[in-house]
Amino acid sequence: MKVLVMDGVSEQGLAPLRQHTDIEVVIGEKMTEDQLVEVIGEYDAMIVRSATKVTPRVVEAAKKLKVIGRAGVGVDNIDRNAATNKGIVVVNAPDGNTIAAAEHTMAMMLGLARKVPAACGKLKNGIWDKKAFLGVELRGKTLGVIGLGRIGTAVAKRAQAMEMNIVAYDPYISEDHARKMAVEIVTLQELFKRADFITIHMPKTKETYHMINEEALELMKDGVRIINCARGGIVDEEALYKFMEAGKVAGAALDVFETEPCTDNPLLKLDNFIATPHLGASTQEAQINVAVDVAEEIVAALRGDLVKNAVNMPSMSPKLLAKIRPFLDLAEKLGTFQAQMLDGRIEKVEVVYSGELAKYDVNPVTTILLKGLLDPILQENVNFVNATLVARNRGISVVQTTKENGEDYHNLITVYIYTDKGRRMLSGTLFQGNDPRIVNIDGFRINAATQGHMLVVPHIDKPGIVGKVGTVVGDMAINIAGMQVGRIELGGKAIMVMMVDNTLPTNALEQLATIDGILEVKMVSL
Repeated sequence: MKVLVMDGVSEQGLAPLRQHTDIEVVIGEKMTEDQLVEVIGEYDAMIVRSATKVTPRVVEAAKKLKVIGRAGVGVDNIDRNAATNKGIVVVNAPDGNTIAAAEHTMAMMLGLARKVPAACGKLKNGIWDKKAFLGVELRGKTLGVIGLGRIGTAVAKRAQAMEMNIVAYDPYISEDHARKMAVEIVTLQELFKRADFITIHMPKTKETYHMINEEALELMKDGVRIINCARGGIVDEEALYKFMEAGKVAGAALDVFETEPCTDNPLLKLDNFIATPHLGASTQEAQINVAVDVAEEIVAALRGDLVKNAVNMPSMSPKLLAKIRPFLDLAEKLGTFQAQMLDGRIEKVEVVYSGELAKYDVNPVTTILLKGLLDPILQENVNFVNATLVARNRGISVVQTTKENGEDYHNLITVYIYTDKGRRMLSGTLFQGNDPRIVNIDGFRINAATQGHMLVVPHIDKPGIVGKVGTVVGDMAINIAGMQVGRIELGGKAIMVMMVDNTLPTNALEQLATIDGILEVKMVSL
């Protein structure tokens, strides 16, 4: 068996592959897509970092490929749909760089507190200016951690060793779990108001994009210091510059930027701004660790053993996969839909399978539903193997039941999400065996496709609501592709699902929420 290794993956990390005499490791040079297409057909596996793009053309040309490994977390450079359709497992190494990222965050925090980079720069220019660099201590300060995944938790532990007080915002972790960590869970607004230092450990999603914006910065303490070693775009860089210039923000440290490489950002001209070129995972140990982790996964996949970090499909028998494959995409979309509808902290997930599907092992379907629910909102990687464990570690109860009575549908998946704010229900089915549809939202019958952008508007069933919503959407120059309305009784509660060509901006959603009779406004993208 031959394994192609690209992008300068650590040689030390390839030891798990090299110890097998029947596995030949080939170190590849940088290739264009055409060059990779020419050679990939002779390989059984490949390992990449971020430079090599595994496109649909590459996957199509891979006649023998069984597994693609990413030496790191992000798999944006690998077309997972193409790989899945061809039965190729995609694995990554989500744990190897946790400590590196946490330590880099602490380095940035200490650098801000003691103004180390600016002091060093001035001294190297021949100026001994001790009075200009009065710093602050971390001890006794409040650190606000946004996101308590693996990295956020590691940062919190290290900050506690510095005798900092830790408050955290993470709507998907239980208060009991937080108490065990000696961390106080607060709302995002309260975190902004209380924290002396704020560190971000969230994924970049449409909910977290520009989470640190002018409104958020206004809420923060005078003299706050902000660190982002997570994803570029979570911090509105223009707003940050404005508030640093005004003196509201005493300092900021970014390892990630909205556009990278980044060399001409106005923030770089500020003395109280620290920047590094996306170095969060750039330690010798982390590079070795991720290479070892992915090499071990490659060996397991080639041997037909269970892989821990598959990111595109669960491990199951071909016979079972053939039966439940059509439901995997539906289940993931139901989870993703629910993630965008939720308010409050998740306490329990209940999945009910009805009809013909109930006769099969539906554990993989539940797992992929959890992946769809948790992956968009957590900093840590959630995949088909660890989704159940991630939920349990966050204090989320998962209940799975089956009943052969399919009610009005041959097959039906219903997911109930219980939070501290209430319960959400969503049902989906397959029309004609391969057409996934959402057929019930919180008790209202509906018929909506599981793709595109949807404006979901629970409201009171009375004249004028639909027209007013349509007017606001039209004023935003956004095209309406279709609409469904479901109700239980005349004049009672109803729900509108409007398919639109683009997502509505926050100000439009806020405007819709003020319309008399509208109970809630949610923007869902699938």
